[in-house]
Amino acid sequence: MRRLVFSLFALTLLAFPAYAQNNQPPCDPEKNHQFDFWLGDWEVTNPQGQVVGTNHIVPILDGCAIQENWLSATGGAGTSLNHFDPQSGKWYQYWIYRQGFPLYLTGNLIGKEMILEGETTGQNGAMVLNRVTWTPNDDGSVRQHWQTSTDDGATWTTAFDGLYRKK
Repeated sequence: MRRLVFSLFALTLLAFPAYAQNNQPPCDPEKNHQFDFWLGDWEVTNPQGQVVGTNHIVPILDGCAIQENWLSATGGAGTSLNHFDPQSGKWYQYWIYRQGFPLYLTGNLIGKEMILEGETTGQNGAMVLNRVTWTPNDDGSVRQHWQTSTDDGATWTTAFDGLYRKK
């Protein structure tokens, strides 16, 4: 009996990847590469030209997703998973910082800029809007501009402004 149960379990494990693969829509060859301008190994500086960190950004899962690995100059670290969802027609980013701070963003490529937005809860318990814009520059660098709003988008404050240059 144990042999039969084990055999059924093994067959289920072997069949599941094929089932899941055949029942999922494929990556959109155009949309899934909209964020490829952010791929690479980067040194990141602030507007004053000071190095604030490095970022290693790679395609994963046959190019269907992008993984980011951030290391700040002060020892902070974080990672994100980014993907285009063909059903919603939107990009998603799931970011987690070493201290446990999560950020969930969604949005799209608008013109040449990737703009993702999401909500977090501030230290006082109030809702904070987050908007992060990645802009590819003609020289191959990328600007990442993270803004926050505590008044439902009426005004915005810069939380981070980084210029990515390939190492």
